[in-house]
Amino acid sequence: MLNRFFEWLGLLPRRKVSVVIPVLNEEKTVGKVVRLAKKSPWVGEVIVVDDNSADSTFAEAEKSGAKVLKSAVLGKGYSMWEGMNASKNDILVFLDGDIGNYEADIVSKLAEPILRDRCDFAKATFSREAGRVTELVAKPLLSILFPDLAGYAQPLSGMIAAKKEFLKGLKFENDYGVDIGILIDAHNRGARILEIEVGRIDNKSKPWQALGKMSREVSKAILKRAEIQKILSLDELETINVIRDEMEDSITDSIKHLHKMAIFDMDDTLLMERFINAAADRFGFRDKLEDIRSKTSETYVATKMIAALLKDVKLEDLLALADGLKIVPDAAEVIKTLKSRGFVVGIVSDSYDLIADFIRNKVGADFALANHLEVKNRAVTGEVRIPSYFVQSEQSPCSHPVCKVNALFHLAEKYDIKLSDMIAVGDSVYDVCIVRAAGIGVAFCSTNGLLNAVADKVITTKSFREILEFTD
Repeated sequence: MLNRFFEWLGLLPRRKVSVVIPVLNEEKTVGKVVRLAKKSPWVGEVIVVDDNSADSTFAEAEKSGAKVLKSAVLGKGYSMWEGMNASKNDILVFLDGDIGNYEADIVSKLAEPILRDRCDFAKATFSREAGRVTELVAKPLLSILFPDLAGYAQPLSGMIAAKKEFLKGLKFENDYGVDIGILIDAHNRGARILEIEVGRIDNKSKPWQALGKMSREVSKAILKRAEIQKILSLDELETINVIRDEMEDSITDSIKHLHKMAIFDMDDTLLMERFINAAADRFGFRDKLEDIRSKTSETYVATKMIAALLKDVKLEDLLALADGLKIVPDAAEVIKTLKSRGFVVGIVSDSYDLIADFIRNKVGADFALANHLEVKNRAVTGEVRIPSYFVQSEQSPCSHPVCKVNALFHLAEKYDIKLSDMIAVGDSVYDVCIVRAAGIGVAFCSTNGLLNAVADKVITTKSFREILEFTD
């Protein structure tokens, strides 16, 4: 009754808003954000879209009273789009799930100007110091290409509000470029944009490993829109690309002190079993799997045929299986120690990216390279794409058409790390080339004689601690 009285006085809106929170591994804060949003009299529903977190984010959000969805495709932009489509109300407020100190009126501050028709698009600004990508990439490019937007204090802020109908007309990039892309699209459509002060925000800083990727994706989103608007000629675009590269280089320079890398295989190395074997047993295609293995010696063909066995398996079932796979007990601890000693740590696997990324989150690695398993409508299509960094090139040290060692060279160039400063850990014949090429090659609980012969270190117990001997 009290809310109706305030509504009658015009102090509360007659139309409720939907709050959408895209999240990834935010178990410590997501519950608090959900509870804060639900307390607002402006809110009709809270939707959390989980980007397949490896922790208890899903459970925490559900326990706090949100409607929780599992994203069908990895990436913030897709999660935002899914949340929007699932919403019941025509006014949307997007909040980040990793912020533990939102002010109590954050939703009303963002939604009120939309509900009162004071603007078409509201974007939060806050007192936290802008990050390196904002200052070194986003703002300089905006000042050149979209000067009307250069004055925004936090152009990469993900806290926004707008009508659903308006948002559906914008392009949601599925990477770090999503927030700047939405801002530019709103501007290009002639929207009334209002920057809303929401107090001080203390959110997690991006890890250094993400900064290069973030700067590339942010600049790509800006340049793409400049090309669409025909702001740039080809000559001007080349000039801007040079400027962008210089901006990204300034970020890279700030992380040059990290110049070593440790790479782990996944199946029977980080994991105490093979994912595809577990999947075959769970989904009933073990006989077909063994038949492919016994009759198909060509890696590319076998990879395609095995992926087809997963057709129609639901994404949720696949990730539930991955969640139950046993990991070497001290994997996360050793990886944490390696990172504290200046190592970039990654997974290079001939399995699938969805699973490798899931395990990467669990053990705290920085990246994962694996084959891309296609998922549509939350189910596996049976198609798989082998990324080019696995494919033989002029610099390949072996004759294999597809080999992990090619990914090693790709990573050495990407991170500007010498092969001699890399550690590679594997267990099977498929790891021989990468173990041989790395500065330190480790055979981990391997029964393969060739791998054990080429390795600098042979570990026979299910523990990675001996690797740390090379890093003191």
